[in-house]
Amino acid sequence: MEAKAIARHLRVTPMKARRVVDLVRGKQTNEALAILKFAQQAASEPVYKVVASAVANARQTAEREGVSFNEDELFIAEAKGDEGPTMKRFQPRAQGRAYRINKRTSHVTVVVATPEKGGEK
Repeated sequence: MEAKAIARHLRVTPMKARRVVDLVRGKQTNEALAILKFAQQAASEPVYKVVASAVANARQTAEREGVSFNEDELFIAEAKGDEGPTMKRFQPRAQGRAYRINKRTSHVTVVVATPEKGGEK
């Protein structure tokens, strides 16, 4: 069983979001949430929310399909931080010049899954 959660237009640069996403890729969801809760990076809070949302989506999918659900079995099957649209702002500089400031955004996608039993070699 798989469940997905996406957070779009996060006001975090994609490079910083990827640093945090790389910390939790492939880990169990409980372990990933613990890592994100105590991570120093500012991007860890929105990534924490996305992982928690993916777990909640998995719970809802299991209830809808009537499948037994164990949160301890879930792991992060896929996690990526993509680049979103960039907001361009201008700041005045000396001698009438303008300096462009890029306010970058990112899209974070997390897919959680249960390990498939019997189908693995």
